[in-house]
Amino acid sequence: MELSVYDIQGKDTGKKVTLNDSVFGIEPNDHVIYLDVKQHLANKRQGTHKSKERSEMSGSTRKLGRQKGGGGARRGDINSPVLVGGARVFGPKPRDYSFKLNKKVKALARHSALSYKAKENAIVVVEDFSFNAPKTKDFVAMAKSLNIDNKKILMVLPENNENIYLSARNLQRTRVITVSELNTYKVLDANQLVLLESSVALINNINA
Repeated sequence: MELSVYDIQGKDTGKKVTLNDSVFGIEPNDHVIYLDVKQHLANKRQGTHKSKERSEMSGSTRKLGRQKGGGGARRGDINSPVLVGGARVFGPKPRDYSFKLNKKVKALARHSALSYKAKENAIVVVEDFSFNAPKTKDFVAMAKSLNIDNKKILMVLPENNENIYLSARNLQRTRVITVSELNTYKVLDANQLVLLESSVALINNINA
């Protein structure tokens, strides 16, 4: 698959880049996409939730009423779960939600996500550029020139570029990452994928 390369003014430079069919042209596998996104979100969970159990509550351990004949449930002391303000039964405990996923599965999921973007014509290739200084209005002007200013953008750089990153940092619907940070969730979370020309070669060869 070939795409035209544009400059930051939105003009066609006349250059073309070829997208690797093994990365951008496969039949997407929805199940591995689900697994990869599930793992990504699970790994982000802190897992620090905690509620107090009966032994952790502060309060008298005096038995409030007789064992039988009260007409209600046995409730013991004031920390009983059947009372308002009492302990919680089987409440959440701190835990680790992360789980392992094979590298080949993650690679297939990433390729599937990129293939979806290619099928949807949601990929724009821009020739390599940099800003002289961090300026948000320059990034906004570029997005308008490329006619993507009303979309959720994911820009993929070949390597860190502080000026581009800082120029886009204040834009709510824009995220700038490097090729090494590219993952399934970030690709699917964006409406428009913006690749720098030199990023394409790196993505073509990543786990291809």
